[in-house]
Amino acid sequence: MSERTILVWFRNDLRVHDNEILLEATRKADKIVPVYVFDPHYFTVTPGGGQKTGSHRAQFLIESVADLRHNLQKLGADLLIAHGNPAEVIPQLAVQYEVNEVYHHREVALEETNISEEVEAALWKMKLNLKHFIGHTLYHKEDLPFPIKDIPDSFNTFKKKVERDSNVRPCLATPELINMPALADAGQIPTLDDLGLPAPGADVRAGYSFKGGETIAWHQLEQFFANYSAARNTKSTRNSASSKLSPWLALGCVSPRQVYWEVVKHGQEINNHPLMLELLWRDYFRFMFKKHSHRFFNPEGFKGAAPELADNQEELFEQWKSGDTGVHFVDASMHELNATGFIGNAHRQAVAAYLVKDLKVDWTRGAQWFEEKLIDYSPASNWGNWAYIAGVGNDPRENRYFSPKAYTELDPKGEYVKLWLNSQPVA
Repeated sequence: MSERTILVWFRNDLRVHDNEILLEATRKADKIVPVYVFDPHYFTVTPGGGQKTGSHRAQFLIESVADLRHNLQKLGADLLIAHGNPAEVIPQLAVQYEVNEVYHHREVALEETNISEEVEAALWKMKLNLKHFIGHTLYHKEDLPFPIKDIPDSFNTFKKKVERDSNVRPCLATPELINMPALADAGQIPTLDDLGLPAPGADVRAGYSFKGGETIAWHQLEQFFANYSAARNTKSTRNSASSKLSPWLALGCVSPRQVYWEVVKHGQEINNHPLMLELLWRDYFRFMFKKHSHRFFNPEGFKGAAPELADNQEELFEQWKSGDTGVHFVDASMHELNATGFIGNAHRQAVAAYLVKDLKVDWTRGAQWFEEKLIDYSPASNWGNWAYIAGVGNDPRENRYFSPKAYTELDPKGEYVKLWLNSQPVA
């Protein structure tokens, strides 16, 4: 009887723990071929002249893929690194390694689903199946109290019903050993230079740094719980609520389920925990993308018309993205974003609202800028939040104006503005 081989196509699920496609493949096949494809499409220049993926995000991706390879090697396997169009690369590898089936996690945004469909069509011609798994959300789609088409277009309604009527599944086991066929060439992980991107550099003003990978994700999670517990003991959680886990969640270096069960493990109340609200918003936008798809990318969003626009779009947008608007808090936030690839959620709301409501610039341009710059970029969260702030999202209240916290509340002593506007980065 011939051996069965399954190709595991990693995308935004760069972990060995709580990873259904990896575990299921080891159970169903004699050998598996773990693959990550660096698709040139994601490293192109956009029509606006920017990079589709900026240096900070690309560096974080490279580190995450390298850590996945290291963790697979500890399980007796390796990660095959390929370069090119997945619709061409995956079928070629399937032939080379006599693959019987391909596994991957399903995505929800239009661009990513189109790539999956192209791969599926190419494999279908070879009489091979691309099996889809669901593994990017806290709540599994099949466990929701409503079908996707009937998901409430109000976050609060969604939150109440899910918390009341749904349960979070347990985390999945980790394979103890992975058998692989002999690789002709495991491939090299690219450098930023290979991808046509400059080194991002370091900026000590940030006071923090991000490094990609599942290993670091767990350190970050444990550090958050340590800080949060200490702050609770002093009854001051204001500065401890931000986990900064979003970059690792975006690439699937840690799963939402793992975060949930760590909250439970640490004996902290679920419904009022800041991490739960973050994960629920993340789920909500992913399910909304599954429901509405391309509407999130249109300037008019869910409304009949796009927001009013100023005449001098180019000039205003250039001022905003370079942090040269004259509004100190907005400018400081944009300087931090451009220098580090990250700003806190309240800062994102503030700069987005200023671009759309005050400058009257097309909100999709801001969303595209965030797509390039943010190391935690995720299509559903990014575009969903921008549409929401622009007033064209799926909120049932008419003419909703999302009002972020006042700049003075976010920076009462002006220390943040002073740091990012009046000081110079030190290499």
